[in-house]
Amino acid sequence: MNRHLLIARHAMRRLCVLAASLFAAGSSIAAEYRFSPEPIYAPDAARAIYKPLVEYLARETGEKFVLVTPPNYGVYWRNIATENITEFTLDEAHFADYRISRLGFVPLVRTAEPSSYTLASLEYEGQGLGALKDKRIATMPAPSLGYALLAQFYPNPIEQPRFMSTARSWRDGVQILFDGEVDAAIVPTWLKDTYPNLISIHTSRQYPGPALLASPSVPVEVRDRVRAALLKLADEPDLAELLLEIGVTRFVPATPEEYAGSQELLSGFHGYKSQ
Repeated sequence: MNRHLLIARHAMRRLCVLAASLFAAGSSIAAEYRFSPEPIYAPDAARAIYKPLVEYLARETGEKFVLVTPPNYGVYWRNIATENITEFTLDEAHFADYRISRLGFVPLVRTAEPSSYTLASLEYEGQGLGALKDKRIATMPAPSLGYALLAQFYPNPIEQPRFMSTARSWRDGVQILFDGEVDAAIVPTWLKDTYPNLISIHTSRQYPGPALLASPSVPVEVRDRVRAALLKLADEPDLAELLLEIGVTRFVPATPEEYAGSQELLSGFHGYKSQ
């Protein structure tokens, strides 16, 4: 056989082996996925609180997760429909339904506990919502679920209290109340129940708990691994503090039907368009 032909064939075999090796190495490199939880904490606090969760998901799935902490609700709402802005989110019912029905996001799990919000104070026991007319109420900014529900409590602008949307977290709203800067605060009911000196003025209806959603761009096998990891998260001692902080005991499977219609709570906010 021609010597030059043998050399060429040998070189081709080496190139094929090298290409196969590079392909195998590339396929083993973990993809990178962004996780953007709803901004119920200031960015610095969110990074500390969610860091164990991101590390846990990376460990359990073999993928890389990057925590993206939106600065506030205004930015979060403005960017919600922006294409390719995140792969995973943790959202209350109104945002979850919006992402599911309009953007094709897939709910993987939700908190076992439902969500409701309570308007609480240190006084006005038994006096009802009317007692807070013209009073100051601490809340997180619009369009958080608490703010949206507070607006439903007082649909008449003439009788509406002053919404003080300066709280940087729901716990911060309670502290603002304790400091005497406001007359009441709206907070998640589970959080209110951890303060025995808070008086319930009014509690909203229940909604399905916050859901962890995956973008339609996330491969099905990755979604399945993330779901499986979250369903057993309650068994992880290192994650107990996270569960305590967000007021849940465990995650359970979630379905789109549970959230259907919840986005109507967003209808009163700038930028919302009916389908």
